[in-house]
Amino acid sequence: MQPTTLFYILISIIIISFIIDKILDALNTKHFDDKIPEKLADVYDEDEYKKSQAYKKTNAKFSNLTSTFSLVLTLGFFFIDGFKYVDDFARNYTNNPILVALIFFGIIMIGSDILTTPFSYYKTFVIEEKFGFNKSTKKTFWFDKIKGWLMSAILGGGILSLIIWFYQQTGTKFWVYAWVLVAVFSLFMNMFYAKLIVPLFNKQTPLEDGELKSAIEKYAKNVGFTLNNIFVIDGSKRSTKANAYFSGFGSQKRITLFDTLINDLETDEIVAVLAHEVGHYKRKHIIFNLTTSILLTGFTLYILSLFINSTILSEALGVAIPSFHIGLIAFGILYSPISEITGLFMNYMSRKFEYQADNYAKETFASQPLISSLKKLSKNSLSNLTPHPAYVFMHYSHPTLLERVKNLQS
Repeated sequence: MQPTTLFYILISIIIISFIIDKILDALNTKHFDDKIPEKLADVYDEDEYKKSQAYKKTNAKFSNLTSTFSLVLTLGFFFIDGFKYVDDFARNYTNNPILVALIFFGIIMIGSDILTTPFSYYKTFVIEEKFGFNKSTKKTFWFDKIKGWLMSAILGGGILSLIIWFYQQTGTKFWVYAWVLVAVFSLFMNMFYAKLIVPLFNKQTPLEDGELKSAIEKYAKNVGFTLNNIFVIDGSKRSTKANAYFSGFGSQKRITLFDTLINDLETDEIVAVLAHEVGHYKRKHIIFNLTTSILLTGFTLYILSLFINSTILSEALGVAIPSFHIGLIAFGILYSPISEITGLFMNYMSRKFEYQADNYAKETFASQPLISSLKKLSKNSLSNLTPHPAYVFMHYSHPTLLERVKNLQS
C-alpha cells in the first residue's frame, strides 16, 4: 500500500465517523418534542418540559458547532502536514525518541486544548449558567484546566515514556511490558483514585452521623456489605447536577455521594441509590469492567505491535523519519472502527449491568424509592426522556429512564 492511499483511508475513517455521528444526532433531535411516556408523566410539568426541550436543542446546536469545528481543524491539520511540522519542531531540540514524543504530544494536546477552551468556557458559563446548572467560578474553571494539564503531563507523559522505552529495549515485544504497566496502573487507580486524584479537584468529607448514615449502615448490615467509608463530595462546587458512585476494592472500597444528591433526595431514595451501587459490587460488575478493559488494552497493544514498525504509518502523515509516536497517531485512527465495536459491546454490558443493579436494589430494599430517585435526578438534570433507540444503542451506557422504570415495576 502506498502512503498516499493510507492517508486517504485515514481521512475517510475520520469523515465517515463524523457523518455517522451526525446522522444519529439528527435522528435523536427529531424526538426532542415527542410526547412524554405515560409512566414518566410525573417527571416534568408543562413549563419544566419546555425548559428541558430548550436545553436539549441548545446542546444539540452547540454540539454540531463544536464537532464541525473539530472536524475542520483535524482535516486541516492533516492536509497542511501539521504532524510533520510539529515533529520537525520537536527534533530541533533533541533526537531522543522519548523526548521527541513528549514534546510532540505536548504541543498537539495543549494546542488542541487552547483552541477548544473557548467552547468549554461557553458551555460552562453561558449554556449551563442559562439553565441554572453552573456553580463553577472562573477561578475554579481555570484551575481545573491547569491541574488537568499537569495530570496529563505527569501521568500520561510518564506512561508514554515507559512504553516507548519498552519499545526501544524489546522491539515488537514491547506490548507485553506495556500491557503489564497499564494493567498495574489501572488496578492502582481503581483502588486509590478517590484518595489521590479526587482531592485535587474536590473536597471529600465523611458522612456525618445522623438519620441518613444510620439508614445506610442499617441497609449495609442487612445485605452483609462491610462499608466503613461513606463520603460526601462537594459536587455543588461546579454544578447542581447530582451523582453517586462506588470505587475501590476490599478495605479501600467506598461510596461517594454528591452533596447535591443529598439535597435533592429523601433518605429512603438515597439508600435506594446506594443499594443500586452495592448491587454493582455484589454482582461483580466492577471486576468484570476492569478485567475486560485490561484484556481489550492487551489486544489493542498486540495489534499495535504488528504495525508499529511499518514506515508507511509515518509516511502517510508526511513524516519522513519513522517513529513510534507518529505510528501511534496513524494506528489510533485505523483502529477506531474496532474501538467503536468494542465500545458498543461495553455499552451493551453496562446497560445490562444497570438492570441487574436495579434488580438488586429492588430485591434487597425497595423499587419505589429508586424509581422516584431516578425521576427526580432526571428532572433536575433536564434529561431527555424520549431518545431515539439507535442513539441509545450507540451512545448510552445506561438504559433509558422509561426502560428502567418498566423493569423496576415488573
